[in-house]
Amino acid sequence: MTRSSVPPFPQAVFSPVTRNAIFIVATINDDAASRANVRAWCADVANLTRAIGKRVPSGNLTCVVGFGSHAWDALFGAPRPAELHPFREFGAGGRVAMATPGDLLLHIRANHMDLCFELATELMARLEGAATTVDEVHGFRNFDMRAMIGFVDGTENPVGEEAVHFTVIGDTDPNFVGGSYVLVQKYLHDMRRWGALSVEAQEHIIGRTKLRDIELNDSVKPSWSHSSLTTLEDANGDEIKILRDNMPFGRPGFGEFGTYFIGYARSPQPIEQMLENMFVGRPAGNYDRLLDFSRAVTGGLFFVPSEPLLKALAERDPGIAHTITVASASSRDIPDAQTTQNMPSGDGSLAIRSLKGAPRYE
Repeated sequence: MTRSSVPPFPQAVFSPVTRNAIFIVATINDDAASRANVRAWCADVANLTRAIGKRVPSGNLTCVVGFGSHAWDALFGAPRPAELHPFREFGAGGRVAMATPGDLLLHIRANHMDLCFELATELMARLEGAATTVDEVHGFRNFDMRAMIGFVDGTENPVGEEAVHFTVIGDTDPNFVGGSYVLVQKYLHDMRRWGALSVEAQEHIIGRTKLRDIELNDSVKPSWSHSSLTTLEDANGDEIKILRDNMPFGRPGFGEFGTYFIGYARSPQPIEQMLENMFVGRPAGNYDRLLDFSRAVTGGLFFVPSEPLLKALAERDPGIAHTITVASASSRDIPDAQTTQNMPSGDGSLAIRSLKGAPRYE
């Protein structure tokens, strides 16, 4: 295989599980100078991550950058990712998966918070005057991979080739091979009310046992459980999965306890189906009872370009329609088996199980 025929390598979507993360969502100022600054910044991300990470090689420092729908048009013009659109809200009244402002997402991960902090500082310093942070969350791993609510998180994440298949765009969108979509939400939990429940009641809400992390038998698992409503299958009865790397966060002094949900997929459709099932119900009204104790306070959808495309976007002129030449490849070809050896064996998810029930997005 020649160098020119190698499919574009994804950003660090498949980063190994780390102890810490920083999530930053920012808006981009609406002027030509700010947009030019952000485009130039795209070429710096990988270099800064490499330079800071080299200081502690065992720290596994990575950074994933994503762009919102409006920002993509303003920054880069055409072509645009086929399924990129503003965050779609689901629900009504006090139970809503709400959309909040966000043009730019940074997902910074490492085994040491000082590495995350240093990289976030350098990256945001270069955006000074061009972007405004609207949300920043510092996440941590909680004991044995448990969510803030006490259940093991991310048990059903895909791994290896399966993770690539479900999260990396192939030739269904030839201009954006190697890219992914990522959806983020910040959830706040009423831990006082949640803690007042019996363990059995909590297990019925989640659909898994709390201590051993075993899925409840269908004969006892409620149809409104978190596990039931976030389980999707395609028309052939095969599972549809996403890759999650959720993190607990909080400020005990302020009584704030939360989960930062982040899900990667090669299409936003399965994540959106999951949210509709949770917030509206399947059928309507049969909603996720976890939402009686947890509420979403942010929501954003972003496109994650491949690593080489992110760098190339620094030279993009939004007033010109560009032709992006990439090798034709299915998502199972990106990357090869050797490059997937460090993919995570499991991540966090608000205790959200793999997805089964929407049409396969191929």
